Formats: sequence, structure tokens, C-alpha cells
Amino acid sequence: MSKALEGVRVLDMTHVQSGPSATQLLAWLGADVVKVEAVTGDITRRQLRDVPDADSLYFTMLNCNKRSVTLNAKTPRGEELLARLIARSDVLVENFGPGAVDRMGFTWERIQEINPRIVYASIKGFGEGPYTGFKAYEVVAQAMGGAMATTGFEDGPPLATGAQIGDSGTGVHCVAGILAALFQRTRTGRGQRVNVAMQHAVLNLCRVKLRDQQRLAHGPLAEYPNEDFGDEVPRSGNASGGGQPGWAVRCAPGGPNDYVYVIVQPVGWRPLTELIGRPELAVDPDWATPEARLPKLSKMFRFIEEWSSTLPKWEVLARLTAHDIPCGPILSTKEIIEDPSLAANGMVVEVEHPQRGTFTTVGSPLKLSDSPVEIRRSPLLGEHNAEVYGTELGLDEAELRLLQAEGVI
Repeated sequence: MSKALEGVRVLDMTHVQSGPSATQLLAWLGADVVKVEAVTGDITRRQLRDVPDADSLYFTMLNCNKRSVTLNAKTPRGEELLARLIARSDVLVENFGPGAVDRMGFTWERIQEINPRIVYASIKGFGEGPYTGFKAYEVVAQAMGGAMATTGFEDGPPLATGAQIGDSGTGVHCVAGILAALFQRTRTGRGQRVNVAMQHAVLNLCRVKLRDQQRLAHGPLAEYPNEDFGDEVPRSGNASGGGQPGWAVRCAPGGPNDYVYVIVQPVGWRPLTELIGRPELAVDPDWATPEARLPKLSKMFRFIEEWSSTLPKWEVLARLTAHDIPCGPILSTKEIIEDPSLAANGMVVEVEHPQRGTFTTVGSPLKLSDSPVEIRRSPLLGEHNAEVYGTELGLDEAELRLLQAEGVI
């Protein structure tokens, strides 16, 4: 069966996480992604190693379904080879520091001259302005995109989320821009620039907090459990801050992830009061309506927790879902990696690797009926040099050996 992006060639000049997460999605969708690495390789091949002399999980889990070539683009011959790779590609993706690709001699103007149809996508930390030169990392993007200021409890410090919204979240935004540019090219015949900043992507994911920042002008936010409000959206613990109040309630036996997140909808209030052994609250005017409960959200969830803390989380889940009460158990990383339903859905996948044996990775969350995804292992460093430079660019074996000896590949 053909793939959605079959025939699309992607030149992957990315490293670490934000760029590789984007190009891996493109590879899963069927694009031919050629990862161009320095002769020493992507730094993450060696970071956080758990198996000596093998590519780390950091690298293998972000570079599946790709091919790898090595190239020193700072040499005259390397620059020439890079130009030839650009000429035969549909998409170029990079996440170097600002101006790095220009300093290699490949400005947007030159890239357009080489290949007017190419889509050139760049991931940077920040947009144009006072932050442009800042070094961007995952949590820096969270800090400056609005996530950390609104994450955590009211009496505690700002917190980072474990979800990589700065890196992989930006990668998803980048893929959206690339696909849009490819689609527009079908009408115009031209490629274009795609620019995505990590700060901007995090901000886009935090838009509801900017919604609430504006609502503050009209008074306290009743949906939040906080008692005091200043002129900024406060940290509000596990509250959703939306129209339906929710909270993580403790369950037995009280371990670090023995919690269930419960959302209290108006229609679910009566069955919930019966479950927790307080049926009188369903008719008590101080509790019967959402408006009456809003000022007492903390106390409401304490009532629920008095019941839930006596039962294991899976029992709490079963009893709540039997009454169509929205809820979900807090799943630990161990529970997720061992979840048979996630494996059945192709979201937790085992992959064979020649250096490290079998490793577990995350599968594609994008499910297309006519473009199924098979997760293939990440490439070894320079594994496809002969295939790309020899078979596809036409270099003979003698020249390949010479280029390797001279440190060009």
C-alpha cells in the first residue's frame, strides 16, 4: 500500500529533539527522510546512553524510519554535495542556531536558486526581536511561552510539564507548516520558507491561559479553586480552569500515582453523590447546582477523595465510568509502557536494533486508513552513505573512499 508522502524527499539537517521529532513524523507518513549528520554524528547518539557503544534511546526514539549520511559541509566538496542534495529534495528542515545555515553559504536566496520548489523549514527558539539570540531549550521555551507560570500549585514555584511541548510540540507545528507549504506548491509550483519558534508553539498551546488573563479584567475566575486573584492568571494545581471542574483525587493504597482525575458535570452530580455516600448533596441548595458548587470546589473534591482514597484507582475508574462520569487514572510511565491496549494500537512498539537489540518506542499517533505506519529502526551513523552518494548521486567507490579519508563524509 502506498504512503501519504511517498515520493517526497526530505533533507533532515536537524539534531537533538525539536527538529528530529518533526522529520520522524514526516518519515512515518512515508517521506524519504535523509538525515545529514556531522561525521561525529548527532550529539544525542551519545547522550544518556544506557548501553555502552550503542546509540542512545534519546536518538533511536526520535530518528526511526530515516536514512543517515555523514557530511562536513564546511569543506568545498562537502558544500558541493550538500547543494546536490538540496537540488533533489522537496523539503529541507533545520534547527541550528540563528544564521548557522546562512554561514554555511546556504542563504534562502541561494537555496531557491538551487531548487525553486523546495520547502525550507526552520525551527528556532524565538521569533525576530529581543529574544532572537537566546539559547532555547525545552524548559526555556516552556518558561517563556506561558506554560510554567500557570503550572503548579498556588503556594509553590512555577513548574515544567513532563510533556515536551517546547521541543516535540514545536516539531508537530513545524510538520503542519511543511504539509501546508507542500499543498500550496501543488497550485503555485513554488516552494517557500516555513518558520516555527519554540516560544510561539508553546504559547499556542497555552492559549486558554491568555483567554483567562483577559477574563481577569472582569473579576476573579470562578472555575479556579484559588481564593485570591491578582492581575495575572494564577497557578491552580490540577484544576482544568474550564467550564467543567476537575481534580486528581487520591486512591488506595496511596502511592505516587494512585490517583484518578475526575470531572464533575452537572448531569453527573447526582450519581456521584450516591457513589460517595452523600446523596443529600444532590438536593441541598448549597450543593445542588454548578453555581452553588463553584465557590466550594476544594471542599467538593475533598468529599470525593474521602471515598476514592478507600479504593484502588482501577476500582474508582470502574465505578465512575459505570455512571458516565468523565475520569481517567493517572498512568505511570511503567503502566504506559506495559499497557496492552497501547501496544495493540501501535502506540507502544518494540523495534529491533543491531547495536542494542530490542528497544521500546512510541508509535505514530497519526492513523491514516490508506497510509499505515510501520515503525523501522533508526539508522546507524552514515549507514546510507554509499546508497545516497553512490547509487543516487553517482559517486564511484574510489571517490567515496577518498571523501571518507579526507573527512568530508
